[in-house]
Amino acid sequence: MIDADPLILTLAFDEPTFARFDGERRRHFPEALNRIPAHATLFHHLPGDRERGVIEAITALARTVPPPEVAVTGLRFTGRGVAYALDSDALARFRARLAQEFAAHLTAQDRQGWRPHVTVQNKVSPDTARALHADLSAGFAPFRFTAPGTLLWRYRGGPWDAVARLPFGENT
Repeated sequence: MIDADPLILTLAFDEPTFARFDGERRRHFPEALNRIPAHATLFHHLPGDRERGVIEAITALARTVPPPEVAVTGLRFTGRGVAYALDSDALARFRARLAQEFAAHLTAQDRQGWRPHVTVQNKVSPDTARALHADLSAGFAPFRFTAPGTLLWRYRGGPWDAVARLPFGENT
């Protein structure tokens, strides 16, 4: 049977970066709604019925890309939440190449401009979000991390099912 549930591609974090982002997400995201770990989405909807081809395409490209350095540049107020803004030319180039590969299958959301971020709060009142944004901004210092790879997930309407960890670089 072919599984048509969509695939989601996210960035993998090193352990300290994941611990920081996921800890903040667990503290600030409404508990009843926080069913997935902290993540930075590269694609929201890749074709689930082509899982093998998706894995092969991502793996082939990721092998040619050294683990990218990613800058965490600031905090973004989203109206009803807060996210950390990410910046990486190498990661943007990787994503653009994948977007070309999957162009025929991308949704409007994945075709629009990509603004990488990690959401640590969402679905709260604007006042609650503004307060957290101010609090986190007051103590924020930009930092960098090296992304070891990507994570592929299957979306089934609730928590995501892990499908594959796809590392960057040839020697991983």
